[in-house]
Amino acid sequence: MTSPQRLPTSLTPLDVALDALLNGLEPVAPVEVTLKEALRCIAAGMPPLPAHPPRDTAAADGYAFCARDLVGASSYSPLLLSAPPVWVEAGEAIPEECDCVLDSDSVDFSGPMPQVLAEAIPGQGVRRAGGDIAAGSLVAEAGRRVLPRDLLMARASGIGRMKVRRPRLGVVDVPGGAVTADLIAESARAEGADVVSSTAAGRDAGPIAAALADGAYDLLLIVGGSGVGRTDAAVTALAARGEVFAHGIALLPGRTSAVGRVGKTPVVVLPGAPDQAFAAWWTLALPVLDRLSGRALRKSVNLPLARKIASQVGMAEIVLLERKQDMWTPLAVGELSLEAIARAEAWLVVSGGSEGFAASAPVDAYMLRD
Repeated sequence: MTSPQRLPTSLTPLDVALDALLNGLEPVAPVEVTLKEALRCIAAGMPPLPAHPPRDTAAADGYAFCARDLVGASSYSPLLLSAPPVWVEAGEAIPEECDCVLDSDSVDFSGPMPQVLAEAIPGQGVRRAGGDIAAGSLVAEAGRRVLPRDLLMARASGIGRMKVRRPRLGVVDVPGGAVTADLIAESARAEGADVVSSTAAGRDAGPIAAALADGAYDLLLIVGGSGVGRTDAAVTALAARGEVFAHGIALLPGRTSAVGRVGKTPVVVLPGAPDQAFAAWWTLALPVLDRLSGRALRKSVNLPLARKIASQVGMAEIVLLERKQDMWTPLAVGELSLEAIARAEAWLVVSGGSEGFAASAPVDAYMLRD
């Protein structure tokens, strides 16, 4: 039996551990995928779109005219037509010489000659060229997550595939932590990663090390086995296959997390407890995934605190927040219940050098919900 894992006498600051993970890391190469596959991935840039519609089209069913020809037309002074007007259906291109569309009630066919019973202004009943999508628009800006509304623009423009950055992420479950491993895998998929989950054949270092495929992934996450118990061997396995940068991070929750590499692949070892794993996911794994995806800087929401947040100096602490009356209300600090995780709308980190924030102080928080 191998010796139990041990934490160092001093914990590694969170920013130092993250810098070690990100050092030399570049975004993955773009791939072209179907629109369905592109949803929630990070856009990698596409050529500008043409105008849509490409020509003026009818906004509703009716008759196409040139507005200047209808000046003065009314039910009291109808305009007689020498030939029947052109009928257009909604969405059809209107004739080049026309600039408006009148509904059927505005044209009378009861007499020997058609009569127009109303005036119109240019553009009435017409959807202008480029009215839906202006020429030069982008389906999604590079570095931004692809959302359903982006796919609407792509489909309207006749685009069936998109270029995205979709890192391949391996999640290795150390037996006994399936609930947490599933939670992390689902969170990664929601961020657009191509996730492959597997379970080590056992909790010893050998089976865990065997599950760490070298070069198969852009990021590896090991869930469970990061503590100092008799059956915890994930960090020992990482050391056998690659390099351990730090084991024991000044992070609450998530103190037993570890970071390292196998070959060129960054590795984050997340504790098996859901709250600790989530803390390490938000602060260590997610920034790595963002770098690999080429994601633009995540936006935060700045609001004042409803009450103060007290934090331990020397430890980075996760705070879960709920928005009430345009203020952030703290739900949990450092110790995160599953109920608090489920209710939380945002999170922030109190740095190790801070004692917290005073009530009414404005703070920036990252949203947990779209």
